[in-house]
Amino acid sequence: MAFGAVPGLNRHTHPVDEWALVEAAFDPKGQAEAETIFSVANGYLGMRGNWDEGRKGHEYGTFINGFHETWSIRHAEEAYGFARVGQTIVNVPDSKIIRLYVDDEPFVLTEADLLRYTRRLEFREGYLCREVEWCTPGGKRVLIESRRMVSFTERHLALIEYDVTVLDADASIVLSSQILNRQDSEDEYHAPPPAEELGGFDPRKAEAIEERVLVPQLQRITNERAMLGYRANRSLMTVVVGMHHRLETENDWDQSADIDDDLAKHVYRVRARAGKRIRLTKFISYHTSRGVPTRELADRCSRTLDRALETGVPELFAQQRAWLDEFWDRCGVEIEGQPETLQAVRWNLFQLAQASARSDGQGVPAKGMTGSGYGGHYFWDTEIYVMPFLSYTMPNVARNLLRFRVGMLDEARDRARELNQRGALFPWRTINGQESSAYYAAGTAQYHIDADIAHALMQYVNAAGDHEFLKRGGADVLVETARLWEDLGFWRTNGDRKFHIDGVTGPDEYTTVVDDNLYTNVMAKANLLAAADVCRRLQAEDPHAYGRLVARLGLEDREVEDWRAAAEAMEIPFDAFRGIHPQDARFLEKEMWDLEHTPPEKRPLLLHYHPLVIYRFQVLKQADVVLALLLQGHEFTAEQKRRDFEYYDALTTGDSTLSAVVQSIVAAEVGYHRLASKYFEDALYVDLSNLHRNTSDGVHVASTGGIWMALVNGYGGMRDHHGDLSFDPRLPEDWTRLQFRLAVRQSRITVTVRQDRIDFALDYGPAVSVSVRGVPVDILPGSGASVPLEHQGPRISQDPPTAHDFEGALRADGSVVTASIPTISADDWDFED
Repeated sequence: MAFGAVPGLNRHTHPVDEWALVEAAFDPKGQAEAETIFSVANGYLGMRGNWDEGRKGHEYGTFINGFHETWSIRHAEEAYGFARVGQTIVNVPDSKIIRLYVDDEPFVLTEADLLRYTRRLEFREGYLCREVEWCTPGGKRVLIESRRMVSFTERHLALIEYDVTVLDADASIVLSSQILNRQDSEDEYHAPPPAEELGGFDPRKAEAIEERVLVPQLQRITNERAMLGYRANRSLMTVVVGMHHRLETENDWDQSADIDDDLAKHVYRVRARAGKRIRLTKFISYHTSRGVPTRELADRCSRTLDRALETGVPELFAQQRAWLDEFWDRCGVEIEGQPETLQAVRWNLFQLAQASARSDGQGVPAKGMTGSGYGGHYFWDTEIYVMPFLSYTMPNVARNLLRFRVGMLDEARDRARELNQRGALFPWRTINGQESSAYYAAGTAQYHIDADIAHALMQYVNAAGDHEFLKRGGADVLVETARLWEDLGFWRTNGDRKFHIDGVTGPDEYTTVVDDNLYTNVMAKANLLAAADVCRRLQAEDPHAYGRLVARLGLEDREVEDWRAAAEAMEIPFDAFRGIHPQDARFLEKEMWDLEHTPPEKRPLLLHYHPLVIYRFQVLKQADVVLALLLQGHEFTAEQKRRDFEYYDALTTGDSTLSAVVQSIVAAEVGYHRLASKYFEDALYVDLSNLHRNTSDGVHVASTGGIWMALVNGYGGMRDHHGDLSFDPRLPEDWTRLQFRLAVRQSRITVTVRQDRIDFALDYGPAVSVSVRGVPVDILPGSGASVPLEHQGPRISQDPPTAHDFEGALRADGSVVTASIPTISADDWDFED
């Protein structure tokens, strides 16, 4: 692994529970990461796992999908077409805060005398709960219990129950429930911002905006309810947060309320008697808009809160459980006899639900709503790593995410014209549809995002059988992206006529602006063919819809044939002398980076070496050719896959969390079964064990989607090339059973992989046809199907090659391949007096 960390959880503080992530002992040193991994969210609203009392935290984050501020990108040297306007997710007002005082002594976890402590993120119940027994400075024992939920059924609703019981004495209790605008207002306890705590350069973090972001627009307060409303200074988006309280106790109490621009609070003073519980229930609602005034959003918040009050707390928690029961029935994965692995898998799948389920018209940020990392931007991560899970388990959510991309088509057309291209070029990183990547070489130049979106679109259409989606905007995306590829590429004749694509960056961001990047060309080929096939199919099956498409896009018949011709002549780089596919036209001309002897403290490379240093070597941030072997595996032979995997595995740093899952899947396919398990473990615990040392910035959502892929595509051996489902399992030697479910058009199948067979059951719907190692299998209602397995694929006992194994080899031109580490600094040299 890139940082030398050992995957797994400390089982003294995080015991095994297959249906929860448990923190059984309080460890203040690990709370930056704990705030992330104990977050609760629903795809629209997310709350980091800060302590209820809102003190001594790392990043007090509450985020809303798509709610952002814009800022002017200032380039040191300007050039035409550079991204001009950045976008950054906004930390919306924090409504999680409930501060507790006992006999005027504040309860502060980091300072308290804790008699017992436990915290649980419940995967089936869908909430975060905590139980603490505190011995106050005065010697009184106080039991504090809380539950925090962000609702999957009520998109704009969150709920907190906060119980206090003085166990052995009477006491004066004060509860201060607050909404605090932390984005602009300094915390009254003067907590330093995360950047001051960590320091140092890290491009993975969000940009900081120094001027005021949230401009006050609205204040409302009563004895039970308070609301604060704001308009973002530059983006002009609006947000309102409201809270409503219910206090239940047999004790005597009174209350007060106060509000200003950045703080609303309800304070409850209780004369507590020993053993008499105090329960404060806090109903919370957020509503946002790109232009609706805050007074209307406040009315929407009121309706949400009123509905929650009418429904009642028990029913709201019951609805959450019912929603998750259905989620686990559709999306759950069972692994027999592997409780530690199963716990971590369920945490990852739960994060997918929290990142996407109620995104409803938005994308999936790279960190979900669990942190500000990457500025809350949407990348290709969604289409390649999250969409497979959604297309085969939650197709309605997948459709919504694709509709979000369709809604960006006009901005993508504008961006293509700005770069002197026909068609549409989707932004590399964005929130509002405009390109927000200030570094074009590793941003805009990644044209492959067009093909990634087309790939996800066709995967969804084939999996769900939703061909109507093509008529409602899907075909428009295919046409406009195909136009871009046909215009971007060019024909060259050198003995044969080939179609080339120059000046692009592939998935590997350690190699930029190259010619004929293999991943880009292979994916562009698939994009062109898909566009041509859909147009011809639509023309034959629904001439009226095709006529509307022609009129809408000015589509000419010759274009369709040009796409097919370009696809069929696409240059796919291959070095016959070495028997591998070069990552790009000149990749193999570079010298190798000696990763085996690179010090761990110099990882990731992007934090310690100038990009130009990295670009001069054969070294990869993440899987590039290997990802092509997975997504377009039918384009490669088994021997090519093995040789390519061996070569590029030796060059891949693992500096990106997008790599391990892909390498696990392809390692399993080609026969490196032990390595496949290692990469799977690395990906499984990337956040739970903070393997990349940036979990504090938020969950790596793409990696959580990749976990599902590693199980289904890797160990389950499922492929869906051209919409045809096939299976070639690669179950680990110590696993006895793996089970998962797939939604296939109007049906759902349950797939169970064992060491000696693979079983299929039809849960509902019409029969489904698949194949197992090339043999057709029909899954029929009532009978299912079972196929014996003689093996679990090839098993290669030796370790894969390293860069040193390739050192000394000859290139086709007779030059010798070398492997080295670039000079880091003068400190690395020994000087004599």
